Amino acid sequence: MNLPNSLTLLRILFIPVLVVVLLIQFSGKELTAFIIFLIAVITDSLDGVLARRRKQITVLGQLLDPIADKLLIVSVFICLVELGAVPAWMAVVIIGREIAVTGFRAIASSKGINIPASRMGKNKMLLETITICSLILGERYLGKFNIISLIGLWLVMATSVISAAEYYIKFGSRVLSKHL
Repeated sequence: MNLPNSLTLLRILFIPVLVVVLLIQFSGKELTAFIIFLIAVITDSLDGVLARRRKQITVLGQLLDPIADKLLIVSVFICLVELGAVPAWMAVVIIGREIAVTGFRAIASSKGINIPASRMGKNKMLLETITICSLILGERYLGKFNIISLIGLWLVMATSVISAAEYYIKFGSRVLSKHL
């Protein structure tokens, strides 16, 4: 167990705490959830940087990091649906994309094909992070600038669909031809 993998595990441990904070009522809940989410996002950036700099890239880290990312995003979107901040159908599209791309990558990996994160996929993650932050803070903290949340949701939806299509267009024939 190295520091990058420990940070990834820490991110996973933050998820149930974040879910509880989002779903119970108390004064300052939005700011608390916002800070927990930001810390989780920082661990995501930090674990990869540290793994590369320290030459501590491990199979465990390569498997656990994307799972931690998906768990974090999916958990928060489900909570935001429960809170009425995100329409369920939008969350289904975003979460469905995550599951589909993860499955596609797993099939590709089993065939010896590595599918690295695309620029669009990275942009999607950045947009998700910004949008989730604005959704957590909500109208109480953002006031009229809460429109950022709605615009962000639509941008996340678009980049989710486009990036999924990009993976399938770029790698689909190789993965499927080896699969058949």
